[in-house]
Amino acid sequence: MATFSTYRAVSFVGLAQIIANAASHYLPAVIATTASQELGISNDLFFAGFSLALAISGFAGPVSGRLIDKLGGRPVLMLSNVVFAIGFALLAVAPGPGLFFISYALLGVAMSMGLFESAFSAIVGLVGKNSRNAITGVTLIAGFASVVGWTSSVYVNTQYGWREVCWFWALLHLFVALPLNALLPKVTPSISKASSNSDTSINTPAASTAKASANKTPKTAQTERFVGVLLALVFALSAFIGMGLMAHLPRLLQAMGVPLALAFSVGALVGPAQILGRIFDFAFMRKLHPLVPTRIAALAQPLASILFVALGAPMASAFVILHGLGNGILIISRGTLPLAIFGAHGYGQRQGWLMMPSKFAQAAAPFLFGLAFAHWGSGVLWLTCALGLSIFVVLCLIKKQET
Repeated sequence: MATFSTYRAVSFVGLAQIIANAASHYLPAVIATTASQELGISNDLFFAGFSLALAISGFAGPVSGRLIDKLGGRPVLMLSNVVFAIGFALLAVAPGPGLFFISYALLGVAMSMGLFESAFSAIVGLVGKNSRNAITGVTLIAGFASVVGWTSSVYVNTQYGWREVCWFWALLHLFVALPLNALLPKVTPSISKASSNSDTSINTPAASTAKASANKTPKTAQTERFVGVLLALVFALSAFIGMGLMAHLPRLLQAMGVPLALAFSVGALVGPAQILGRIFDFAFMRKLHPLVPTRIAALAQPLASILFVALGAPMASAFVILHGLGNGILIISRGTLPLAIFGAHGYGQRQGWLMMPSKFAQAAAPFLFGLAFAHWGSGVLWLTCALGLSIFVVLCLIKKQET
């Protein structure tokens, strides 16, 4: 029964995450040109709104995580859908830059409550320390966000306009994602106290006991803080690479000699590659400590960059696929590594702190990566190579330990 309930929870959260990620991450590129013209702002200023949302989500992340630890994932995820809907509704009726930035500020609050970090925390609160397969399942289902986001937004934008696209996502949050999150089991304080030592039932919030946490020596606490800093650095660097390439991949492919007609088609392979990476992780590496697949994934970007620089345009597809494979596994590691190293106790709030630097990195990535691309051209691939190798080195400093 618990296994069946786990499958249902993973399915509900995963499907809701398709909407949350498709609306938040893949919408700006579709509506930026027409929306910025109508709102009387530059294209760069439009994307500054998206960066504002990412920064706010970083600041608000620990608060959202603490709420999930206290209340469970169900009410927080449901609230995120309501705030998402309000944010997109305000964006749809924005007459100018003022309400535009207010709407993106609200969307930033919603993102802090409703994206992967909160979804992982909700799953851990339901399943416990044995949540690795469930987290992988959520990311596997949510991997279709790129396909859903691009196709839906482009179609509605072409047929009706950018404001209608915003209304479309607002309605999906209210009438699809909200009911899906409402179907999650409710975690009550009484159940939490009664079963604080259980990590197997879908009806119990998971955790290592508070007593075990209180018995940690100062040396152990200092070591955990150091490991936390290393993990935050890993997640920030990988987020910078992922967001930077997402924003500039077609231009980068063209700079490497890929014809314009093929650049977008080749770039679209990143989504399926990410899904394939998650399938590979689940099928072949789920019994290994999460550090092992994460280290392997970190090497995918340097290998892809070296092959692309050395062999040029013929390796474009291989570059995108390798990047997607590695990035798909690295996204899983955002949920599985902290769980394996620190345990389930206080998982939500810890996730908020660990992911805060990555949100800031995502916010800065389009501008900084674009600046590097403007100065170095295709030589920016050496930057992604260096960052990927840095991630691998940092991961090697972390020992395989479980709480």
